[in-house]
Amino acid sequence: MSPTGLMKHTTSRTISTVSSRRGMAVLVIAVAACTSTGDSIDLTATTTTTFVTTPTTLTTTTTTTIPIVFVMGRAVDPDGSPVARALVEMGPIRTVTGADGWFSLETTDPSVMTVTKPGWSSVDVPWNSETNFHEAVIDQMTVRGLRVSPDAAQDDARFASLLQLAAATAVNTLVFDSKQEGGQILYDTAMAEAHEIGAVEVFYDPRERIAQAHDAGLYTITRIVAFEDRVRVNARPDEKYAGVWLDPTAEGARAYILELAVEACELGFDEIQFDYVRYPSGRTAQASGQLDLPQAQRVNAISTFLSEARTRLHSLGCAVSADVFGIVLSSDDDQGLGQRPEELSAQVDALSPMVYPSHYSLGWLGLPDPNDHPYDVTANAIQAGLARVDDSSILRPWLQGFWWTNAQIRSSIQAAEDHGVGWMLWNILSNYDAAALPTDDEVAP
Repeated sequence: MSPTGLMKHTTSRTISTVSSRRGMAVLVIAVAACTSTGDSIDLTATTTTTFVTTPTTLTTTTTTTIPIVFVMGRAVDPDGSPVARALVEMGPIRTVTGADGWFSLETTDPSVMTVTKPGWSSVDVPWNSETNFHEAVIDQMTVRGLRVSPDAAQDDARFASLLQLAAATAVNTLVFDSKQEGGQILYDTAMAEAHEIGAVEVFYDPRERIAQAHDAGLYTITRIVAFEDRVRVNARPDEKYAGVWLDPTAEGARAYILELAVEACELGFDEIQFDYVRYPSGRTAQASGQLDLPQAQRVNAISTFLSEARTRLHSLGCAVSADVFGIVLSSDDDQGLGQRPEELSAQVDALSPMVYPSHYSLGWLGLPDPNDHPYDVTANAIQAGLARVDDSSILRPWLQGFWWTNAQIRSSIQAAEDHGVGWMLWNILSNYDAAALPTDDEVAP
């Protein structure tokens, strides 16, 4: 949308009220049809009040003109690139930026605009009566995160040590688990169905840990394992796909996962991250028949789930991310999983490939053992991913925090830093050493 070609709007609404036999009051709000006015702005709402008295009729008319202001603008990042799906609020009026970053709204009470997007900074933009264009510059947070295991979240001393580690390094994010592999929900959820099927195994109080993390100035993400769920497969066999996997298209399975995600957002997590958001792999994939499905059908099943998650969670103020296999960044197809960077990244705020060189085949990139080359393998995966991620999203890899020396971990992190992307460090036990992590002075602001 360009700054020209504005419209003149009035609306029409009639509200009548009848008093006692001594009189009658009629309120009329009149609005004319929509007409083009070129570059001018002359938008009004007219209120006419008529009083009628009997037996002698006396008519009094009062007309009040309320200007309707047409406001438009664009949300961009510090480099001037458009920011899609940002929320723009001016008083009670709300709208969302398009793919090109543009927005427009109409109001009778122009004031400060607040532009926000989950996982980004927010900015207040004063209304300027001298111009019809307003630019909002917002910046996306660069996540530098550590995974918090259920045991670490449960233990006060261990959790306190993670907070201390974050304070001494560039770490600004903690990634918790709400629902883990196997289907266990790790806190006392309010979801009755989760209790009914035996999915609840309480490890920690998320409200308490979120508050502690926020008090320390940390961003909070929670990981929800989506379609790998032994507990629910046993309780709801009609939703089973194969093995311990739920059918990604089953309405009941989707609703269950999304309800948990909404609850996690309402508990106070800043971002909801879906893991195992795919079809099964390995022998289960061979037996399930999924490889006989058209690729588009598999990808659509996963991308539509993420789209619904984004719609529900953005309205609550939470960012949405998804984990994918690292191999899909370098593959033309979805590897039978329903994961392609182009389609999935278009539905989330961040796409997180699991870049673990220890899992790569010998000879990858011509390297005898990829695990011995943390920087090169990490950099190659990031480069491949950056070329394929949708402009509305970012790449933010999971990095290997196990089976390596501190220097090797640091080398992998440096590859992410050198490519301007955030990162999260995975260690199943949450065992981290400050020597493996950069300090605030060693990373870009």
